[in-house]
Amino acid sequence: MYGSITVSIMKILYRLFWFGLFFIGSFSASADKPNIIVFVVDDMGLMDCSVPFLTDADGQPARHPLNQFYRTPAMERLASQGICFSYFYAHSVCSPTRISIMTGQNSARHRTTQWINPSRKITGAFDPPAWNWKGLQRGTVTLPGLLKGVGYRTIFIGKAHFGPIGSNAADPLKLGFDVNIGGAPWGRPKSYYGRDHYGNHSKYLTGKKELTHNIPHLEKYYEDDVFLSEALTLEAKAEIDKAVSADQPFYMQMSHYAVHSPFQADPRFAANFENSGKAPSTQAYATLVEGVDKSLGDLLDHLQVRGVAENTLILFIGDNGSDAPMGEKNEIASSAPLRGKKATRWEGGLRVPFIAAWASVDRDNPWQRKLPIPQGAINKEMGVCYDLLPTITDFVDVPIPSRHAVDGQNLRLRLLGKEDNNYRNTFLTHFPHEHRNKHFTTYRLDQWKLIYNYNPATEIPDYQLYNMEKDLSESNNLSQSHPEKLQVMVRAMSQELEAMDALYPVRGTEVLKPVIP
Repeated sequence: MYGSITVSIMKILYRLFWFGLFFIGSFSASADKPNIIVFVVDDMGLMDCSVPFLTDADGQPARHPLNQFYRTPAMERLASQGICFSYFYAHSVCSPTRISIMTGQNSARHRTTQWINPSRKITGAFDPPAWNWKGLQRGTVTLPGLLKGVGYRTIFIGKAHFGPIGSNAADPLKLGFDVNIGGAPWGRPKSYYGRDHYGNHSKYLTGKKELTHNIPHLEKYYEDDVFLSEALTLEAKAEIDKAVSADQPFYMQMSHYAVHSPFQADPRFAANFENSGKAPSTQAYATLVEGVDKSLGDLLDHLQVRGVAENTLILFIGDNGSDAPMGEKNEIASSAPLRGKKATRWEGGLRVPFIAAWASVDRDNPWQRKLPIPQGAINKEMGVCYDLLPTITDFVDVPIPSRHAVDGQNLRLRLLGKEDNNYRNTFLTHFPHEHRNKHFTTYRLDQWKLIYNYNPATEIPDYQLYNMEKDLSESNNLSQSHPEKLQVMVRAMSQELEAMDALYPVRGTEVLKPVIP
């Protein structure tokens, strides 16, 4: 009798043992890597939201009039769960930043230093003819490619703009993504309205009839007139469902076309701004901002519903400064109190919102123990768009091939709100082209900012030097009163450009490299 009982107990223990192993194994498979969402908003500057990224003299968040105008409760929610950066930089236009996020390289190195026209190479009279208008090349090391190699399901949603028609970079599926919904060579939609098919209309281009500004894979939303930002969000939620059902960690680049022009009002939020006293185009812009904020909130809610929020890291970023339809390009208006806007050398063209947070805070989660981002924090230290690749790959233990040069630095300590004496407080954006501001390099080093204007037509370069700790609006040019500091800055900028094998403006056959005053 006792023997049979013993045998039965042993069988039960044996089954429990193997069930335990199965349970542990299943947990390990799902928790082996964290999910990562890089949430990119097109043309969203630092001040295009209700989250106060700027600080007062005591280091506390300081609200400005633009923070009172915009409505972004989901960004506020994310900020309360994580850390915001006051000084986070991107390149002055979109394609350079987007490729820098993918590669961890400064645009001066990857040489996509101008926005990519989908059908022709943009070439001004003094622009370097060899700039990389084809974007990401076949075989380039990319962030999604590295993550895919260690088991991630890599998902691209929205605006790509990595390369022109017919190039390798025109299709995100050739750049390391398993899924592409909406990504194409275009930098903007022709319409945000489903009833207008998001502007997907035929035109003769490059000798044959093609769709221009075609936002692919969204045809099912035409009849119901779903706003573009909402359609992309619905697709993102469906892709999250697929990854969770497959018990596979996912990397998603949620890349909205908003808030890029055309400034068409999102009808879901139009009533919130109709009594603001702002121009109709400014009101429409604000609705686009609120639409992408709703997208963020919907994704946060969906991650909670699917039970993976505590295991999902969110990195929220704009791709260049604001293009809000208020004020001229060099004024203190669309990014006030910052000067300038998209495609300029000023802070309003270069500083973008950046928030890092877990979708749901759970300090018992093993990945959150590894990266315990403080809640409701603000970091006044620097970060840049090409820091994302080395930060993410280090966090999930993915090696970067030695052949691939990386200019970005690991933000880990700064995401924790800690000092990092090994991080070089430097940012360089190189724009040897014609656009709103022409032929310039902007260089930040600690609190100092240099703007080097090549002026190829006049043959006389000029210099602007600002102390950003004392002169937020870049109103006091110190280049004449601080000649020694100016020389140090120009020399340091020149060394970085040379180290990255940068291209320069040209005048005939002459290459116009920086001149130390």
